[in-house]
Amino acid sequence: MPNQTEWESKAANLLKAELKRKGVTYSQLVERLADIGISEKEVNVRNKLSRGKFSAAFFLQCLNTIGATVLRLD
Repeated sequence: MPNQTEWESKAANLLKAELKRKGVTYSQLVERLADIGISEKEVNVRNKLSRGKFSAAFFLQCLNTIGATVLRLD
């Protein structure tokens, strides 16, 4: 069974893959998050995705703002 770090890495990789699939940069993600009232700096987003340390709410906010309607878990 994966440990906590492996789960965090998987979550970050899933989000990064969706950003790539949608052609959304970190800068654009920050702008889209701002559009829904979420204030983030690009450096903070980069750090969150680099470490895999972010809330489920942040994960869902990101997916929503980039228009992801299906998430591939494989």
